[in-house]
This record gives sequence, C-alpha cells and structure tokens, in this order.
Amino acid sequence: MLTLYDYLPSQNAWKVRQLLQHLERPYRTEFVSIFEGEGRIEAYRRISPTGTVPAIRRDDGRVLAESNAILTYLADGTNYLPQDAFSRAKVMQWLSFEQERVESQIGALRHWTLTGKLTRRSAEMIEGKHAASLKSLVLLDAEATRSFIAGDGYTIADIAIFAYGSRAEEAGLSLQPYPNVRAWIARVEAQPGFLAEMHPYSIDPHSVKELG
Repeated sequence: MLTLYDYLPSQNAWKVRQLLQHLERPYRTEFVSIFEGEGRIEAYRRISPTGTVPAIRRDDGRVLAESNAILTYLADGTNYLPQDAFSRAKVMQWLSFEQERVESQIGALRHWTLTGKLTRRSAEMIEGKHAASLKSLVLLDAEATRSFIAGDGYTIADIAIFAYGSRAEEAGLSLQPYPNVRAWIARVEAQPGFLAEMHPYSIDPHSVKELG
C-alpha cells in the first residue's frame, strides 16, 4: 500500500490527499512533525531531500517528494492529467505557475499570518509577498473565465492552485475583487469527492517555530 508522509496543516499535503480521495486509492499515513525538526532527520531526508512534506513511498520502496511531482505521478493514466501532449503541457504550465506565483507567495504570506510570524519579517519582505500575491490573483481572475484552469476539464492543475489560492483571505488578501476566481473556487468545491476538511496550524503548538 502507498505510504503518504503528511503534515495535516500543509496545503501541499492536502493536494495529495485530495487526489487520492478522487482516485479512491487506499494509503497509509506517516505524520512528520516538521516544526519539531523531524524533516531534518537523516532518515527522512532520504525520502524527501529538502525535508518537506508531502512525500510518498511505493510498495517497492521507491520514494517521491514535492507535491506537484506526486500529483503528476498519481494522476498519470487518469482523467486528472490529459494524455495528449499539448493538453498535458498546459497542465504542467499551470503547475509551474502554482509553485512560482501561488504557493511561494500567497502560501508563504498565509503561513506567516496564521503562525504569528509576520512580526519576525521585515516590512519590505511582507510588502513584496503581498504585491506578488495580488498580481497572481489578477492573473488567475483573467484566466478563470473558462471552466477550469488548464482547459475545459478538472485536472491536477486545479487541485494544486486551489490548495493555496482558495485560502488567500487567510493571508489577508480579499477575494472580493476577483469574481472569476471565486466562481472557479465554487466549481472546484462542487467536484465529486471534494475534500473539504482542512486543518489549521493551531492544531500544532510547534508551528510558531521557524523551520530549520
């Protein structure tokens, strides 16, 4: 059975949980307390070189880290990742956008906000993340006029961007100016098997610490 290395408040890990639920694929979970330093343990670094979650282990012992790489692997041969070369490349385009423009901007600002780290960041750093996040939302709103991010069908691109894009207000970013984004969020939430359960950082008292 597939093993998922998880940290419940991580929206990156939520991506993988969501796809596994869509696929109705059974798996076992090993939780990694990243803010207590478990991600830095040598044994875990052999699974995830950066010490981050999520990661997976196959039955044959092979391991894979990084959420979007895992999504691509698990979705292969399913409706969540198109088979024709161009449509597949469009999904990869949006997975790249998610890592560069959503997770690293909105996701980071959300993390700082929810774990009390804003006071430890410079005003310039916060403003930079805020400005970049707003640019990302403007871009998303312009693209979300179609049914789903990469085209007419719901794919792992939607799962990936939804993970942090839908939580923008937890980063202090209002979604009211972005009607297309809000409509897209509703379409994702209406998908059969949508995983509504998300876990706040407050369930982990160690999340106030900095990652090593």
